[in-house]
Amino acid sequence: MKVKTYTGGKLSQGEFDTSSFGEKVLFKTLKSSIVAYQANQRLGTAKTKGRSEVHGSGKKPWAQKHTGQARAGDKKSPLWRGGGTIFGPVPRDYRQDLPIRERRVALRSALAGKFNDGEVVVSDFESFSAPSSKSARKVLADTGVGAVGQPRRALVLLAEPRENVWKSFRNFPGVTVRTAKDVCAYDVVAGGLVLAEKSALELVAQRVGPAKTSTKREGGA
Repeated sequence: MKVKTYTGGKLSQGEFDTSSFGEKVLFKTLKSSIVAYQANQRLGTAKTKGRSEVHGSGKKPWAQKHTGQARAGDKKSPLWRGGGTIFGPVPRDYRQDLPIRERRVALRSALAGKFNDGEVVVSDFESFSAPSSKSARKVLADTGVGAVGQPRRALVLLAEPRENVWKSFRNFPGVTVRTAKDVCAYDVVAGGLVLAEKSALELVAQRVGPAKTSTKREGGA
């Protein structure tokens, strides 16, 4: 497949074998992976005090009858100001566990969708011998990130951790730096334009495994 390449400060076209990622996007699997990832980011620390936890006396404020006022059991009633909360949030674990095979399929499907949409640029970051926001800004500008009508986000995908590249891109809003070992389906889908090293894509292909190809039997069987 023909993909965009960015080498030596120039944007051009090149060939890249995308057969490892397949052509079909499995939207149901992709959604399950993204929902699970977002759920796992929730801290689950929201807490409100119920009626039994609010500080105050449990004494009945006035007699039940013959006062001309509504009945009241204590000042901690949810109907009173400063009272307890009815069915308020309590600390809980929102974690969702997915099989590793399903997560790999989701990542493969996410990259297949990016290739089909032309949102992958095979890039070369060898010029980052030192942290340089100026160089990073040039890469983003040359590839169209932030331009009118173009994605305002980018995912920089590296084969291995490179501190100079990470320090160069970390201050740009909407730009995420990941390695082939750590990237997930959510990073790809929410990352916008994917600026990836060729070796990084090859490592991801090895990590997720080849896509299955459906075969039809002859004779209509």
